[in-house]
Amino acid sequence: MQFVDEAVIEVKSGGGGRGCVSFRREKYVPRGGPDGGDGGAGGDVYVIGNPHMSTLLDFKYRQHWSAKRGAHGSGKNKHGKGGDDLIIPVPLGTEIIDEDDGRLIADVTGAEEKILILTGGRGGRGNARFVSSTHQAPREYDEGDPPKTIRIRLVLKVIADVGIIGFPNAGKSTLISTISHAKPKIADYPFTTLTPNLGIVRLDDERSFVAADIPGIIEGARKGWVWGRGSSAMSSGHRC
Repeated sequence: MQFVDEAVIEVKSGGGGRGCVSFRREKYVPRGGPDGGDGGAGGDVYVIGNPHMSTLLDFKYRQHWSAKRGAHGSGKNKHGKGGDDLIIPVPLGTEIIDEDDGRLIADVTGAEEKILILTGGRGGRGNARFVSSTHQAPREYDEGDPPKTIRIRLVLKVIADVGIIGFPNAGKSTLISTISHAKPKIADYPFTTLTPNLGIVRLDDERSFVAADIPGIIEGARKGWVWGRGSSAMSSGHRC
Protein backbone atom coordinates (compact mmCIF):
# COMPACT_ATOMS: atom_id res chain seq x y z
CA MET A 1 0.00 0.00 0.00
CA GLN A 2 1.37 3.39 -0.97
CA PHE A 3 1.16 6.55 1.12
CA VAL A 4 2.44 10.08 0.69
CA ASP A 5 4.69 11.45 3.44
CA GLU A 6 5.10 15.24 3.48
CA ALA A 7 6.88 17.89 5.53
CA VAL A 8 7.30 21.66 5.14
CA ILE A 9 10.55 23.25 6.30
CA GLU A 10 12.24 26.65 6.05
CA VAL A 11 15.84 26.74 4.87
CA LYS A 12 18.19 29.73 4.96
CA SER A 13 21.59 30.20 3.37
CA GLY A 14 24.41 31.99 5.16
CA GLY A 15 24.83 35.75 4.86
CA GLY A 16 28.10 37.22 3.62
CA GLY A 17 30.55 38.73 6.08
CA ARG A 18 31.22 42.50 6.21
CA GLY A 19 34.33 44.00 4.62
CA CYS A 20 36.81 45.70 6.92
CA VAL A 21 38.08 49.31 7.03
CA SER A 22 41.67 49.23 8.27
CA PHE A 23 44.99 51.03 7.66
CA ARG A 24 48.40 49.50 8.00
CA ARG A 25 50.31 51.04 10.90
CA GLU A 26 53.86 49.91 11.57
CA LYS A 27 56.75 51.71 13.20
CA TYR A 28 58.87 52.14 10.07
CA VAL A 29 56.00 52.31 7.55
CA PRO A 30 54.57 55.82 7.91
CA ARG A 31 52.24 55.46 4.92
CA GLY A 32 51.16 51.88 5.06
CA GLY A 33 47.86 52.43 3.30
CA PRO A 34 44.55 50.58 3.58
CA ASP A 35 44.64 46.88 4.41
CA GLY A 36 41.04 45.97 5.21
CA GLY A 37 40.19 42.40 4.14
CA ASP A 38 37.03 41.09 2.51
CA GLY A 39 34.25 39.30 4.34
CA GLY A 40 33.75 35.58 3.82
CA ALA A 41 30.97 34.16 1.66
CA GLY A 42 27.96 32.61 3.38
CA GLY A 43 27.31 28.89 3.27
CA ASP A 44 25.19 27.28 0.55
CA VAL A 45 22.26 24.91 1.18
CA TYR A 46 22.19 21.47 -0.44
CA VAL A 47 20.04 18.36 -0.21
CA ILE A 48 21.65 14.96 -0.60
CA GLY A 49 20.11 11.54 -1.21
CA ASN A 50 20.54 9.19 1.75
CA PRO A 51 19.75 5.52 0.98
CA HIS A 52 19.52 4.73 4.72
CA MET A 53 16.52 7.04 5.25
CA SER A 54 13.00 5.85 4.44
CA THR A 55 10.76 8.52 5.96
CA LEU A 56 10.53 12.27 6.59
CA LEU A 57 10.08 11.84 10.32
CA ASP A 58 13.09 14.00 11.23
CA PHE A 59 11.58 17.03 9.48
CA LYS A 60 8.38 16.87 11.55
CA TYR A 61 10.36 17.94 14.62
CA ARG A 62 12.79 20.39 13.01
CA GLN A 63 11.28 22.96 10.66
CA HIS A 64 14.13 25.50 10.47
CA TRP A 65 17.50 24.78 8.84
CA SER A 66 20.28 27.37 8.40
CA ALA A 67 23.74 27.46 6.85
CA LYS A 68 26.50 29.44 8.59
CA ARG A 69 27.23 33.07 7.77
CA GLY A 70 30.62 34.23 6.54
CA ALA A 71 33.06 35.84 8.98
CA HIS A 72 33.87 39.56 8.74
CA GLY A 73 37.11 40.74 7.19
CA SER A 74 39.89 42.17 9.34
CA GLY A 75 43.08 44.20 9.09
CA LYS A 76 46.34 43.12 7.46
CA ASN A 77 44.31 42.05 4.41
CA LYS A 78 42.85 39.09 6.26
CA HIS A 79 39.73 37.81 4.56
CA GLY A 80 36.91 36.39 6.62
CA LYS A 81 36.35 32.64 6.67
CA GLY A 82 33.57 31.35 4.48
CA GLY A 83 30.48 29.98 6.23
CA ASP A 84 29.98 26.22 6.37
CA ASP A 85 27.52 24.79 3.87
CA LEU A 86 24.33 23.15 5.08
CA ILE A 87 23.75 19.64 3.70
CA ILE A 88 20.30 18.19 4.36
CA PRO A 89 19.95 14.40 3.95
CA VAL A 90 16.65 13.20 2.48
CA PRO A 91 15.32 9.77 1.46
CA LEU A 92 15.71 8.68 -2.14
CA GLY A 93 12.64 9.61 -4.18
CA THR A 94 12.00 12.88 -2.32
CA GLU A 95 10.60 15.75 -4.35
CA ILE A 96 11.64 19.28 -3.30
CA ILE A 97 8.86 21.78 -4.06
CA ASP A 98 8.78 25.56 -3.55
CA GLU A 99 5.95 26.02 -1.05
CA ASP A 100 5.10 29.51 -2.33
CA ASP A 101 4.68 28.88 -6.05
CA GLY A 102 4.52 25.09 -6.33
CA ARG A 103 7.63 24.92 -8.52
CA LEU A 104 9.51 21.60 -8.52
CA ILE A 105 13.06 22.44 -7.45
CA ALA A 106 14.55 18.96 -7.45
CA ASP A 107 13.75 15.26 -7.48
CA VAL A 108 16.33 13.35 -5.44
CA THR A 109 16.71 9.88 -6.94
CA GLY A 110 20.37 8.89 -6.56
CA ALA A 111 22.35 7.86 -3.49
CA GLU A 112 24.71 10.68 -2.46
CA GLU A 113 23.17 12.88 -5.18
CA LYS A 114 23.87 16.46 -4.02
CA ILE A 115 21.60 19.26 -5.26
CA LEU A 116 22.04 22.99 -4.63
CA ILE A 117 18.93 24.64 -3.18
CA LEU A 118 20.18 28.10 -2.11
CA THR A 119 23.46 29.97 -2.59
CA GLY A 120 25.10 31.84 0.27
CA GLY A 121 25.57 35.59 0.32
CA ARG A 122 28.66 37.17 -1.23
CA GLY A 123 31.22 38.57 1.20
CA GLY A 124 31.63 42.35 1.33
CA ARG A 125 34.75 44.10 0.05
CA GLY A 126 37.24 45.63 2.47
CA ASN A 127 38.64 49.14 1.95
CA ALA A 128 41.80 47.76 0.32
CA ARG A 129 39.62 46.96 -2.69
CA PHE A 130 38.76 50.63 -3.24
CA VAL A 131 42.31 51.97 -3.66
CA SER A 132 43.02 53.86 -6.88
CA SER A 133 45.60 56.35 -8.14
CA THR A 134 43.33 59.20 -7.10
CA HIS A 135 41.89 57.61 -3.98
CA GLN A 136 44.76 56.50 -1.75
CA ALA A 137 42.99 56.29 1.62
CA PRO A 138 39.50 54.90 1.02
CA ARG A 139 37.13 54.34 3.87
CA GLU A 140 34.51 52.62 1.81
CA TYR A 141 33.56 49.01 2.39
CA ASP A 142 30.70 46.65 1.54
CA GLU A 143 28.28 44.90 3.81
CA GLY A 144 27.98 41.25 2.90
CA ASP A 145 24.97 40.09 0.90
CA PRO A 146 22.04 39.05 3.09
CA PRO A 147 21.01 35.40 3.43
CA LYS A 148 18.30 33.88 1.25
CA THR A 149 15.31 32.06 2.72
CA ILE A 150 12.84 29.67 1.13
CA ARG A 151 10.04 27.43 2.40
CA ILE A 152 10.10 24.03 0.74
CA ARG A 153 7.76 21.07 0.82
CA LEU A 154 9.33 17.62 0.92
CA VAL A 155 7.14 14.97 -0.68
CA LEU A 156 7.94 11.27 -0.45
CA LYS A 157 5.78 8.44 -1.75
CA VAL A 158 6.06 5.67 0.81
CA ILE A 159 5.19 1.99 0.59
CA ALA A 160 4.30 0.61 4.01
CA ASP A 161 6.79 -1.98 5.27
CA VAL A 162 4.35 -3.53 7.74
CA GLY A 163 0.57 -3.79 7.62
CA ILE A 164 -1.34 -4.45 10.85
CA ILE A 165 -4.52 -6.40 10.07
CA GLY A 166 -7.14 -8.13 12.20
CA PHE A 167 -10.75 -8.16 13.28
CA PRO A 168 -12.39 -4.99 14.65
CA ASN A 169 -11.41 -4.10 18.25
CA ALA A 170 -8.40 -6.39 18.10
CA GLY A 171 -6.07 -3.59 19.27
CA LYS A 172 -4.50 -2.60 15.96
CA SER A 173 -4.79 1.14 16.56
CA THR A 174 -3.55 0.76 20.14
CA LEU A 175 -0.50 -1.14 18.86
CA ILE A 176 0.50 1.45 16.26
CA SER A 177 0.01 4.29 18.76
CA THR A 178 2.37 2.47 21.15
CA ILE A 179 5.19 1.67 18.73
CA SER A 180 5.08 5.00 16.86
CA HIS A 181 4.00 8.62 17.25
CA ALA A 182 0.79 8.04 15.28
CA LYS A 183 -2.41 9.14 17.02
CA PRO A 184 -5.24 7.10 15.53
CA LYS A 185 -8.79 7.24 16.85
CA ILE A 186 -9.22 4.60 19.58
CA ALA A 187 -12.64 3.68 21.00
CA ASP A 188 -14.49 0.67 22.46
CA TYR A 189 -16.74 0.17 19.45
CA PRO A 190 -16.02 -1.52 16.11
CA PHE A 191 -14.70 0.18 12.98
CA THR A 192 -13.14 3.29 14.50
CA THR A 193 -10.46 2.99 11.79
CA LEU A 194 -12.06 3.93 8.46
CA THR A 195 -8.87 4.78 6.57
CA PRO A 196 -5.32 3.47 7.09
CA ASN A 197 -3.23 5.19 9.75
CA LEU A 198 0.45 5.64 8.97
CA GLY A 199 3.05 5.36 11.72
CA ILE A 200 6.84 5.74 11.60
CA VAL A 201 8.61 3.29 13.92
CA ARG A 202 12.09 4.44 14.92
CA LEU A 203 14.68 1.69 15.44
CA ASP A 204 17.74 3.91 15.97
CA ASP A 205 19.19 7.22 14.75
CA GLU A 206 19.41 6.05 11.13
CA ARG A 207 16.84 3.27 10.76
CA SER A 208 13.06 3.37 10.78
CA PHE A 209 10.19 1.64 9.05
CA VAL A 210 6.61 2.44 8.07
CA ALA A 211 3.70 0.61 9.69
CA ALA A 212 0.09 0.91 8.53
CA ASP A 213 -2.98 0.32 10.69
CA ILE A 214 -5.47 -1.22 8.23
CA PRO A 215 -9.27 -1.04 8.77
CA GLY A 216 -10.92 -4.20 10.08
CA ILE A 217 -10.83 -7.09 7.65
CA ILE A 218 -14.60 -7.68 7.78
CA GLU A 219 -16.26 -6.80 4.48
CA GLY A 220 -17.49 -3.19 4.50
CA ALA A 221 -15.34 -2.12 7.47
CA ARG A 222 -13.79 0.76 5.56
CA LYS A 223 -17.30 2.18 5.03
CA GLY A 224 -18.00 2.28 8.76
CA TRP A 225 -20.87 -0.18 8.83
CA VAL A 226 -21.87 -1.53 12.28
CA TRP A 227 -22.57 -5.04 13.50
CA GLY A 228 -26.13 -6.31 13.39
CA ARG A 229 -27.46 -7.18 16.85
CA GLY A 230 -27.30 -10.82 17.79
CA SER A 231 -25.54 -11.74 14.59
CA SER A 232 -22.01 -11.86 13.25
CA ALA A 233 -23.27 -10.47 9.97
CA MET A 234 -23.14 -6.76 9.30
CA SER A 235 -26.18 -4.56 9.14
CA SER A 236 -25.93 -2.87 5.75
CA GLY A 237 -28.88 -0.61 6.46
CA HIS A 238 -27.17 1.44 9.19
CA ARG A 239 -24.01 3.48 9.43
CA CYS A 240 -22.09 4.90 12.36
